[in-house]
Amino acid sequence: MKKTQIFRLVLSALFLALGFVLPFLTGQIPQVGSMLLPMHLPALVCGFVCGWPWGLAVGFVMPIARSFLFGMPPLVPTALAMAFELAGYGAAAGLLYERLPRKVWRAYGALIGAMLAGRVAWGLASWAIYALLTPNSFALATFWTGGFVNAWPGMVLQVVLVPLVVLSLERARLIPLKEN
Repeated sequence: MKKTQIFRLVLSALFLALGFVLPFLTGQIPQVGSMLLPMHLPALVCGFVCGWPWGLAVGFVMPIARSFLFGMPPLVPTALAMAFELAGYGAAAGLLYERLPRKVWRAYGALIGAMLAGRVAWGLASWAIYALLTPNSFALATFWTGGFVNAWPGMVLQVVLVPLVVLSLERARLIPLKEN
């Protein structure tokens, strides 16, 4: 195993651990947690820092493992749908960040694309899960409300924090900059 692979494995484990811990900050008030989306941040940053395969893996494992370890979020339907959402975040963040031209807006472009891809993945996964549990219970209004209206504080937090972290890591030369 190469040093970079070992480094990415260790970093991914740290992002996974961060995803386990951050929800405890909002755990006393579940409504705040569902608005601030604390598990989304490590999945997104992992995609930027470690690349899309690690972002996908960490994003998918995090909510399911957290559900088994701590009982929150509930496995079905929440953690299962979140697994697809966070996997979409991590994978899209890594792919877009790697492929977009190296410009000032690259981190923001990759983040916005990842946020949209994750929301679509969550919507499709939720629709499939709810179709199995209670047919016709997941409508477009449910997707809009759960994915955007109720989540806007967390989305704002992501748009502010994630690019700051990524740009800081770039300046510190902790994220390899690829010339496009």
